[in-house]
Amino acid sequence: MIVCKSQAELEKMHHAGLVVWNVLNELRGLVRPGISTKELDEVAESCAAKHKVRPAFKNYKGYPASLCTSINAEVVHGIPSRARRLAEGDIISLDFGVEFAGYYGDAAVTVPVGEISPELNRLLQVTREALDRAIEQVRVGNRLTDISAAVQDWAERANGYSVVRDLCGHGIGTHMHEEPNVLNYGDPGRGPRLQEGMVFAIEPMVNLGGPGVRVLDDQWTAVTADGTASAHFEHTVAVTANGPWILTRPKEVSGPAW
Repeated sequence: MIVCKSQAELEKMHHAGLVVWNVLNELRGLVRPGISTKELDEVAESCAAKHKVRPAFKNYKGYPASLCTSINAEVVHGIPSRARRLAEGDIISLDFGVEFAGYYGDAAVTVPVGEISPELNRLLQVTREALDRAIEQVRVGNRLTDISAAVQDWAERANGYSVVRDLCGHGIGTHMHEEPNVLNYGDPGRGPRLQEGMVFAIEPMVNLGGPGVRVLDDQWTAVTADGTASAHFEHTVAVTANGPWILTRPKEVSGPAW
């Protein structure tokens, strides 16, 4: 069952989302060659404490950190480590979520480390644009798979990349993961009709090579099966009578999602 949220509930989710936005933007400014992923995690946790919210990922099903840091061929759920330091030319997905007053916000952004190749720049651009196109489908009366098809059409059909099939976005509210699953592929015009108050964490995961992934021995880190790079962008988005409301950024921000 997809739970529709009231305006008061959406405002709490927006409060959580603004913290996520601020933390991710602070982390983006810290990304540089030589910094460890554990240092980034510590900043995220410290910022959550400062804003009096709870890091949503820490201890979630045993996950040991507050931030997911996924580098290059790592798709999602990379575990921060003091030994893992960023290098010039890397890309890193920063995925962060918090809980405020019983409600959750969740977002992710993939960031270049110093100068990156034109190939990786284009991957990041297309994945960002896939998220923008998916968010545009979050409108009353549309179908759930209109979101999915928008990602696949842009990433695969228009630009020749692959979207991950084994991982997906999700509903979100009083739990980090709620119904429904929000796939990044599929035909449009299927699934439930979107109604006011539905909220989705939409997160295109786009691979330079094939769509396959595998999970490392740490039981968390998902990597591309063929070792090619992957990009990941995410926002928490509500369905409203006035169109999509991106809960994980300030209302006054307009234009591309990231």
